[in-house]
Amino acid sequence: MTYRTLPVASGRRTLAVVARQVRAVGPVGAAAVAASVAANACVLAGPWALGLLVDAVVRGDGPRGVLVPAAVIAGAALAGGVLSALESVLLARTGETVLARLREAVMRRAMRLSEEELSRLAPGDLLSRVGDDVAETSEVVRERAPLVLTSLVLVVMALGGMAALDWRLGLAGACALPVHALALRWYLPKSAPMYARQRAQLGERAQALVGTLQGAATVDAYRLRERRTALVAERSAAARDTEVGVFGLFTRFIGAINAAEFVGLAAVLAVGFHLVAADAATVGAATAAALLFHRLFDPFGALLTTFDDVQSAGASLARIAGVLDLPEPPEPADPARPAHGGVRVRGAVHRYGEGPAVLDGVDLEVAPGERVAVVGASGAGKTTLARAVAGGLALSGGRVLVGGAPVDRVPRAELRRHVVLVSQEAHVFAGTLADNVRIADPGAGDDRVLAALEAVGARGWALGLPDGIATAVGENGVRLTADRAQLLALARLVLADPPVAVLDEASAEAGSAGARGLERAALAATEGRTALVVAHRLPQAVEADRVVVMEAGRIVESGTHGELVARGGRYADLWRAWSDDRA
Repeated sequence: MTYRTLPVASGRRTLAVVARQVRAVGPVGAAAVAASVAANACVLAGPWALGLLVDAVVRGDGPRGVLVPAAVIAGAALAGGVLSALESVLLARTGETVLARLREAVMRRAMRLSEEELSRLAPGDLLSRVGDDVAETSEVVRERAPLVLTSLVLVVMALGGMAALDWRLGLAGACALPVHALALRWYLPKSAPMYARQRAQLGERAQALVGTLQGAATVDAYRLRERRTALVAERSAAARDTEVGVFGLFTRFIGAINAAEFVGLAAVLAVGFHLVAADAATVGAATAAALLFHRLFDPFGALLTTFDDVQSAGASLARIAGVLDLPEPPEPADPARPAHGGVRVRGAVHRYGEGPAVLDGVDLEVAPGERVAVVGASGAGKTTLARAVAGGLALSGGRVLVGGAPVDRVPRAELRRHVVLVSQEAHVFAGTLADNVRIADPGAGDDRVLAALEAVGARGWALGLPDGIATAVGENGVRLTADRAQLLALARLVLADPPVAVLDEASAEAGSAGARGLERAALAATEGRTALVVAHRLPQAVEADRVVVMEAGRIVESGTHGELVARGGRYADLWRAWSDDRA
């Protein structure tokens, strides 16, 4: 299968996404900027006061002339410390809020991708965006963004202060700016594509790793281990080589920054010497200007060297914004509400891409409260039919109605309340066992959770865990077996209490003994509901009110288990083969 990658947003769109999140923070962001300006004013008051102190000494002023500048230096240091602490708190709050909102927006959009979209996406690409790219952005927001803001404010205020002392001193300090600009002009066009390429290569590496690990059994069966290992090594080497190239480029950029600092300081000292010699400026003013420019070494370096991190984060942000730019699933313009638990499928046709019809004119009606089992060979279209009924994919042709309402006209949230799909891939989330069940109804108390577990026969072993239903399960917790994980999924179904349940081979991941227990649990979980059950084992069909047999995307037989066995058709052949295999 050919996967597609997610889009990457343009620079303008990326800036718009970030600006929207910053605006949402409100007055806290503005207060952070104000605190930064005040703190940096205190930082620059020291060199200015020291210049006054030098002039006082040169003039031979008494103790009072020396004490005033000294007091200003001490007061500025104390106030600067307090304001810097306040600035750090406000910037941290602003950054963390923006980061949290951005992360939530990405996850919310990713979670709203339809099953059909997800099946076509490269898993590594999506994982790298919600993982690596969010982590890269998080680091810059936490560690670099406050430094960039503080440095930018300090540079502007220091250059302004030098110009206030004497415009010629300000002009001398500004001599460093063209050198910095030339360095950036050389560096940015070369580094930006390399960072974008590096982020894309990390996604390709993740895709190779995920594909290899997910298909480990197939890799071993077809002796592809060396080939897949070579692919992972090749993509890792490509990402490594790009990173080494970026580092070499960055090293040369640092040399250019040092040259700019030398040019600027030399210009300030030279101009200050001539101004003092010509009595156009005082020694204190020249001293203050030199100290002010010296104070710019760190912020200039921070601003320019963080371009390295900012560009990397910019590439990550563009990939994140690409996820946010995916079109939202549209809500129906003329919404309909299901009126009952019945299901009707009319002329359903579906193809995956340009492939053959997986569903080819399927007609099926399930009465409210009826339990229908769908059987057939692999590839007959059973899972596609189940996903269509559950609203997981849009049919190529035909229609599905639940409760008399077309699935495509039922609002997404309403459809999820009305129809619940339980597939063979039951996921156990990291958390307590109770929280895993409570996903179906976050407001449910422990009594309802226990009742749901009781309904599927899982209460006994659940209470037998070290902390009962408060036991941590999943990652970093108790690992549940496949059949117990599936029981949790069935308990969620009971707790959700939908009118329609769709079970897609819900016992397929368990062994024979576990499957029998899951079949009993599935029967209990669907009691009193309309149920469409894709049967992994034929005994599930025996318990159904009706059995439909699918072949090549069509329903070829329909009836009760007894009727179909007596008819001697395709189902009878399947039942005979099943029974003989277990004789």
